[in-house]
Amino acid sequence: MLKYSKIMCTFEFDGDSTAALLLASTLAKESDATLYILHIARVPTHDMDVPLPFDAKPRWEKEARDKLEQIVRSTLRVDVNYVIEVRSGVPDLGIVHAAEDLGVDLIVMVTHGRHGLEHLLLGSVTEHVIREAPCPVLVLHHTPTRTAIV
Repeated sequence: MLKYSKIMCTFEFDGDSTAALLLASTLAKESDATLYILHIARVPTHDMDVPLPFDAKPRWEKEARDKLEQIVRSTLRVDVNYVIEVRSGVPDLGIVHAAEDLGVDLIVMVTHGRHGLEHLLLGSVTEHVIREAPCPVLVLHHTPTRTAIV
């Protein structure tokens, strides 16, 4: 079996991400690895009528971190060393940069399975990460029956 020392699981607030988190935590436990749980918080734009703060940790990052910490505490079923990372930015670039910055050995993420025009217009975060990541990427397929976390 492959051994990893640093595993990163990308997390969006949906049921698919919870499944990825459970798988990543199991892999981390088996490898005695540190699990990095990454959420890329989208930066509000000026048309969102949200004042952009100048402090070191933007409000949207803090809110995402608080929500993610609560989800992780209630979801993880194994005792694993984990670190929560919340960064602002564009998901595909943010994931690749975080993987490089943290020196992870494996990325676990979910694909949302966009097809046709939606895929053409929005592109694929997963495809970009697979092409650009400095390490292997384990991809779980989107399952429409999973419920979103609100």
